[in-house]
Amino acid sequence: MHASALPGFRDFYPENIALRNTIFAAWRTVAARYGFEEYDGPPLEPLELYTQKSGPEIVGQLYNFEDKGGRGVSLRPEMTPTLARMVSARAQGLKKPIRWFSIGQMFRYERQQRGRLREHFQLNMDVIGERGPLADAELIAAAIDIMLDLGLGPADVQVRLSDRRVIASLLQDAGLTVAQLPLAYGAIDKIEREERGRLRGRLIDGGLTEPAVDRVLEIGGIRGADAVGDSLRESANPDVGEPLMACVAALNDLGFAEFVTVDLSIVRGLAYYTGVVFEMFDVQGALRAVCGGGRYDHLLKALGGVDLPAAGFAMGDVVLGELLKYHGWTTGESSRIDGFLVAVTSKDTPVVLRLANDLRRGGLRIEYGLKSQSVVKQLKLAAARPAKTAVIIGPDERERNEAVVRDMTTGEEHRVPFDALLDHLSGTGSPVSDPTRGDNRIQ
Repeated sequence: MHASALPGFRDFYPENIALRNTIFAAWRTVAARYGFEEYDGPPLEPLELYTQKSGPEIVGQLYNFEDKGGRGVSLRPEMTPTLARMVSARAQGLKKPIRWFSIGQMFRYERQQRGRLREHFQLNMDVIGERGPLADAELIAAAIDIMLDLGLGPADVQVRLSDRRVIASLLQDAGLTVAQLPLAYGAIDKIEREERGRLRGRLIDGGLTEPAVDRVLEIGGIRGADAVGDSLRESANPDVGEPLMACVAALNDLGFAEFVTVDLSIVRGLAYYTGVVFEMFDVQGALRAVCGGGRYDHLLKALGGVDLPAAGFAMGDVVLGELLKYHGWTTGESSRIDGFLVAVTSKDTPVVLRLANDLRRGGLRIEYGLKSQSVVKQLKLAAARPAKTAVIIGPDERERNEAVVRDMTTGEEHRVPFDALLDHLSGTGSPVSDPTRGDNRIQ
């Protein structure tokens, strides 16, 4: 019987790992650049950690079971409850604001579709202990910077942001009660994905009048900071838009204006968001949101008992990987080794081994043949790896303490002293050096 991965789970062959490592490297590089510290938690958590946040209905989406100690447990579907638990445990001793990030594997038993599997790796970045709009802007800027590090620009991805406080104020101006806001949020969230007649019917069934329904859909269609400002001038709470405008101004000052659009159709589906919310999309519109998040000032108190404001976002590797492949990502240089060392005869092998160790300790990716083969076969293996260079060492080279270095792309060859190989293969030395230079020659 041929075994295969479970539905919605992935095998990571070397080319898949190369893509995953590219994504992880961008995540870690940008997070470090923004002063975030990395944390992690266990992939298996108490089931109640998730039912407490989302209710018992969440169980249908979980990989949960009873462990041998009789405890209800689940593979983690998200990171925020773990973050809340960890912060609560040390809240008094942590310097605020807390700037943490994690890269973890998440599991959800849900329907597979393009950009969504039953497992994925996810970047979470959160700022805890700061209510001001600069925290929101900092997170959005980091998400954009990750795209830039991966070679994507404003023609490829766009951030759409809004503010739950603004939407709530405008809806209440239209006569909606606090109890009716979740219904309106749900309709606005689907305003670009669902037929208007169905949305209207759902709102009317929820007790809204025809004029109120018209206004809900109108609010969901507001685009641009100026349009939001115009809508708030007649509001009962005209200052409610100040945090959103301050966030937009900060992103402009950071140099990201081309990436950002104010769009009140963005509400995020989760009920715990309390302020600025955002999502990032590919401009072509072929994929799910690349990332999303926002402000959740009351969630940590609900989950962990510590009352701290917070904002954060999550970015998954599945959609991001699809986006990079759409834009032509290939393993390229990340899969190439720097040099393949070729021993012409078996007597040349000891020199090859010593050089391999020296070059590897110098930080280069080096391979050599693991059995005695002809030079032709070794060069074929070097080309298949693929190697940037072949370093050929025979009796003459041993006698002269130098190697023949062949560029595997152009076929051009140079003689390089053994003690200059590291600089040459690293790209820091001249093509041909004095073979008598230095005192560290292999004898």
